Amino acid sequence: MSETEDKAAQQPATAFEWVGGEAAVRGLVDHFYDLMDLEPGFAELRSLHPSNLDGSRDKLHWFLCGWLGGPDHYIERFGHPRLRARHLPFRIGIKERDQWMACMMQAMNERQLDPLLQTRLSESLMGTADWMRNV
Repeated sequence: MSETEDKAAQQPATAFEWVGGEAAVRGLVDHFYDLMDLEPGFAELRSLHPSNLDGSRDKLHWFLCGWLGGPDHYIERFGHPRLRARHLPFRIGIKERDQWMACMMQAMNERQLDPLLQTRLSESLMGTADWMRNV
């Protein structure tokens, strides 16, 4: 078996498992929102959210669990995510998209997710984040 095949065989079956399961997804989401709340570089992104971030934290956690291949908590509670439709009331431009991505990348890095996983997730997340732009 080649080194590439060996490494691929060792990777978890889903990104959810690779992140570390539900508690790790929650930790990532909480870190993401903590950074958004504290870092001046994410001010425009923060301004799109309510003063209390508890609901936002829960919704992103529930969504990411399913998106990563784990339990579909979000769908069980709210049905199809309809991400773009749910975000249309908010002004999302390039700056907001880039701040969201930078905040998530910083959270993934500081939570010490596997660098290969970070790369794969950032590519997928960027496609979604760019699709969310409405200005």
